[in-house]
Amino acid sequence: MGPELRHLRYLIAVAEHGNFTRAAEELRISQPTLSQQIKQLERAVGVQLLDRSGRGVRPTDAGEAYVHYAQRALRELAAADRAVLDVADLSRGHLRLAVTPTFTAYLVGPLVQALHARHPGITLDLREMTQDRIEASLLADDLDLGIAFAGSHLPGITATALFTETLSLVVATDRTEGRGDRPLPVSDLADQQLALLSSDFATRSHIDGYFARHRISPPIAVEANTIQALTEIVRRTGPLATVLPDAIADDHLHLTPIPIDPPLPARVATLLRRESAYESAAARAFSRLAHDLVRARGYAPA
Repeated sequence: MGPELRHLRYLIAVAEHGNFTRAAEELRISQPTLSQQIKQLERAVGVQLLDRSGRGVRPTDAGEAYVHYAQRALRELAAADRAVLDVADLSRGHLRLAVTPTFTAYLVGPLVQALHARHPGITLDLREMTQDRIEASLLADDLDLGIAFAGSHLPGITATALFTETLSLVVATDRTEGRGDRPLPVSDLADQQLALLSSDFATRSHIDGYFARHRISPPIAVEANTIQALTEIVRRTGPLATVLPDAIADDHLHLTPIPIDPPLPARVATLLRRESAYESAAARAFSRLAHDLVRARGYAPA
């Protein structure tokens, strides 16, 4: 008799924990039962899959290979379950989406609003995470789609361009009276007190690189780990400005973007998915909606 699905889940749990006790706790079965089930699997495949000789438990070379394919098999079965539940008329459905942090401030709200208005039967699991985690989660089939930036991607990730994001100096609107649309020379930023995202954000590295290339070091008065904090600080603290995507001002009337000359390098926002993943009706609908929305809002094409 060949291995059953539970055997695959049991083996993966032991390999991940390196310990029968913790794996058994996670699986909610007894340790002797787990040990017996793994031995059944080893008899079925005809090789030893786990090395039990050390202090912990680790896969043998054959076990490493088997775990890799077992994880892939379980991902494919999960995709099959979703495909069976998928309904082409979009009366129901579920979408797992992740975005990098800056998109939370200006893109996620309109996207979710449009999705709910157009397809109210689709439920959404929305997460904010770094781009490397988004790509790893897509490959592990923990996500259906991601929104991040073009660049070098992990093998197996497909990127579709959405729009070009530009960064500007963002100030309180009442500071811009009478200045017109003139770009601000980068040298004028040397003495501008700024409130910026913390170094945990890729956007901050992008900004710091721009400052370094132009040999300026503006005084950083505030570092924050949320964009909402920055927009509130700039709105309430007149002399402070920030550097953020200028599209943020679309939904914040108290904020105004001022272009910088020369401009910060633009970034291409992309829709990410796993190359071989089953694309549900909900994911297809969201992709169409995202492209429609960025055109309707007038974002620069990629």
